[in-house]
This record gives sequence, structure tokens and C-alpha cells, in this order.
Amino acid sequence: MTAMIPFKEGEANLDWLALTDALAAGHTHPKAEIADVFLYEGDNTLLNRSAWIAGMGLAVKCATIFPGNKAQGKPAIGGAVNLFSGTDGTLEAILDFHLVTKWKTAGDSLLAARRLARPDSRNILIVGAGTVGRSLREAYGVAFPDARFTLWNRSNNGIQAFRDAFPDIGIVEDLESAVKDADIVASATMSTEPLIKGDWLQPGQHIDLIGAYRPDMREVDDIALQKSKLFVDSKDTTIGHIGELKIPIANGVINENDVIADYYALDAFKRGNDNDITVFKNGGGAHLDLMTSRYILAAWKNYR
Repeated sequence: MTAMIPFKEGEANLDWLALTDALAAGHTHPKAEIADVFLYEGDNTLLNRSAWIAGMGLAVKCATIFPGNKAQGKPAIGGAVNLFSGTDGTLEAILDFHLVTKWKTAGDSLLAARRLARPDSRNILIVGAGTVGRSLREAYGVAFPDARFTLWNRSNNGIQAFRDAFPDIGIVEDLESAVKDADIVASATMSTEPLIKGDWLQPGQHIDLIGAYRPDMREVDDIALQKSKLFVDSKDTTIGHIGELKIPIANGVINENDVIADYYALDAFKRGNDNDITVFKNGGGAHLDLMTSRYILAAWKNYR
């Protein structure tokens, strides 16, 4: 029987650290085969992201993006994740789109931070007050329970909602000073121009970049990349596709070999010493949706 997993009930028994362990385990399987399909009608989009991993099955993440819905008070993004058996193709589960996206995105970054950030990190800066920023605060708070969290946002939009969810969040206005003071910087913005400057970065920091997903988007400048040790979740879905790396590589600022490792080489996913500055680019990808969906389904079954 196909499991129907909604958001609230689906995340009731999930655990951020267990998810990162599941993502690490997922990368011990053969490399995923992935494909994206886009369909358009005017301003509206249908996106299908598919992944197939031997030993883990198949997933198709379907998303509808209707920007005009906001004016009518409706969500702009809808969708679902279909999870299939790799043995006989049976539809095992239909999962809430937002549930999988939340846990996949923040869990992706948290796995990197658990391996790259200094364990004694105590000052964590969230850049961007949107939904992803709140998910990052939730996830990082589990792995770094003694940390102090601060938030920077370009405008006041979203700050109150963030405070409602996390009343202890400190609001900062000077991004440069906030970055310099942080042990970990997690940035989730829609910026096309670098917000975070390499001249601000300090020895021992970990920089987590989530926001940029298009070829024209960047959150850090060239200097930040040149002075850091670079890591990604998947070389296949970041280097040639996302502006954060694609633009500086095209301009000769860095080259592909400067990316030390992705999650398919987890043994190399570590900082060299306490003074290294590590930069992680979270690119997402349908294979991570599949791994996250597997984890959610297993947790769902355990508590039914």
C-alpha cells in the first residue's frame, strides 16, 4: 500500500543528525542517475526532478511554480515527491513537497557543517530571513546546541516571522561585522551579486552557501573562493550549473580542481587544520531528494 506522508505528521519523528547520517550512507551506493525536465506556460512552470540510485530506488519530485498565486493569497509553489521501489517499480510513498525540500536542503548543509566546521563553533550567522533560513536555524541548533545565533536580512521582511519561531535570535544590521565575528556563516539569499566579501573572512570559519541556484547567482566574491578550501555536495550539479562556481571558473579565478571533494568522496570531506576557511556549496539535486525521502519513509514506518 502506498504511504501518503503529509508535512506535519511526516516530520513529527524526524531527527536532523539521523538525516545527515542517512545522507552519508546514501553516498556509499553507486552514483545516482539524475535528470530534470521543465515545462512552461507563460510565467508558470512545471519542474520534474528525477533520480535513480541502485539499492535505493527512484524518486520523481514534481513542483509547480505559479508566481501569480501570491496576489490571490495562495502558495506559489506546490508539488509532491513520488518514491518508487528499485526492485519492481512499485509506488511506495507520496511525500509532501515542502517536507522533503525543507529536510533535504538544511540536512545537506548540516552534513557538510558536521564535517567541515570546527566542533567548538559558538557563533552562527544566518544570512537571509526566509523559510530556508529558519530551517537552517533549526538544523544547526541540533548539531551546535551551545551556539549563539544571529540573523542578517537585507530588509525587515521575514524578520518577525523568524523571531516568532526563534525568539532568541539576535538581529544584526552590519553584515561585515557579523561575518567577521561568526564561526559559521550560513547564507540563503536570492542574490545575483556577491553579498559576502572574502576580505571579511577569518581563519577557522565555515561558510555554507545555499541560496544561489541559477547560473547568474552568487553569494560570495572571488576573494572568498580563492582564500578558502572548497567543497560541494555534488560536482555534477554545481560546477557547470551554478554561478557561485561557474562564473569564477569561466573567468579563470579558480578551476574545477580547486573543488576538493563532493559527498561521493566523503573521506576527503574534512578541514586540514583549525585555521582553514572552508566553503561549502549546497546545490541540492534530485539524488538528495531521493535519499531524504527514503529516510522520511523509514521514520514514518517505524512510528506507525
